[in-house]
Amino acid sequence: MLVHVLKSKIHRATVTGASLNYEGSLTIAADLMEQAGMFPYERILCGNLANGERWETYVIEGPRGSGAIELNGAVAHLGKLGDQVTIMSFTEVDAAHARGWNPTVIVLGKGNAVVDARGK
Repeated sequence: MLVHVLKSKIHRATVTGASLNYEGSLTIAADLMEQAGMFPYERILCGNLANGERWETYVIEGPRGSGAIELNGAVAHLGKLGDQVTIMSFTEVDAAHARGWNPTVIVLGKGNAVVDARGK
């Protein structure tokens, strides 16, 4: 049996930009993606801590070291600059492996700098 588990999470990311006319996705700075173990075009679930909105999209890579967290396309309507969001990716593992599973979690602070990291 396979179990769907949290693979990685970026918590308290601050939205730095939004582009309604972009074709879709969420831009994440390349270094933050790597620290969280996320891949370009990976499916993600996002939650906006400011308004409770949740949406599913995919990741695109932003400039390394920029702190970029940008809402693109229709999801630009679901948040604004300065909102904090949680970004989650998931995977499937066998049930035996799921019991001891630890996701990768990074928590961001001012300027989207990593203030805490744990997990894989």
